[in-house]
Amino acid sequence: MYSMSVVKINVLTVPAEQREVLEKRFASRAGSVEGSDGFEWFELLRPVEGTDSYLVYTRWRSEEDFQAWMSGPMQAAHQGGADRPKPAASGSTLWSFEVVQSAGPRA
Repeated sequence: MYSMSVVKINVLTVPAEQREVLEKRFASRAGSVEGSDGFEWFELLRPVEGTDSYLVYTRWRSEEDFQAWMSGPMQAAHQGGADRPKPAASGSTLWSFEVVQSAGPRA
């Protein structure tokens, strides 16, 4: 049976005064996930209306690939000492999905 990708969406509640901080931190980490085994896609989505939540969208070949990244590079990146800056987000929730259908533009 063909295995479909998994999508992880981290919903970050970000106070208005922390939006720029969050976006700069993501810009400075650009490239840190792209080399991970099983990684397929990343997007940081800024809210336009109706919410103060940013969405961090990643797509992975499998749940196992995501978990390996979480327990390896991701965990290392989020560990730090007392000099580590406080998070820009005031809260986060992780949503998990399986890709059932997918489409792109026609050539």
